[in-house]
Amino acid sequence: MKIFIIASFLTLTTVSCSFKEPKPIKLNTDACDFCKMTIANGKFGAELSTKKGRYYKFDDTACMIQFTKSNTNIPYQSFFVCDYLKDNTLIPAETAYFIKGGKINSPMRGNIAAFSSAKEQTEFGKKLEAQTISWTEVNNAYE
Repeated sequence: MKIFIIASFLTLTTVSCSFKEPKPIKLNTDACDFCKMTIANGKFGAELSTKKGRYYKFDDTACMIQFTKSNTNIPYQSFFVCDYLKDNTLIPAETAYFIKGGKINSPMRGNIAAFSSAKEQTEFGKKLEAQTISWTEVNNAYE
């Protein structure tokens, strides 16, 4: 009986924690859950997971934000964005550093790029003539 209880607890713990990790986007195969276009550019993809364990994939951060604004009844768990410098590598949106505008040309014209460090954000903000913005500002950009 003790083994059953321990096994059940470990299974529940593993399942509940797994929704906080991204699932890889299959470039040129997966479709955006907002605009339905095939996700082809690994610099701009995004993903979110729900509290029930469902994953939604997007070809642009703008698609993810617009999806959340139009689906307010879904309990979201985690948000991920592709690191601009590490093709098709998802990082937590809450800890990412963003730039917007300038010479950035994302698939659905959200023109937002994400980085894993403030140094990269500053460097590429200058190179791409873009402004630095926070995750909160990204999240509020489509209200």
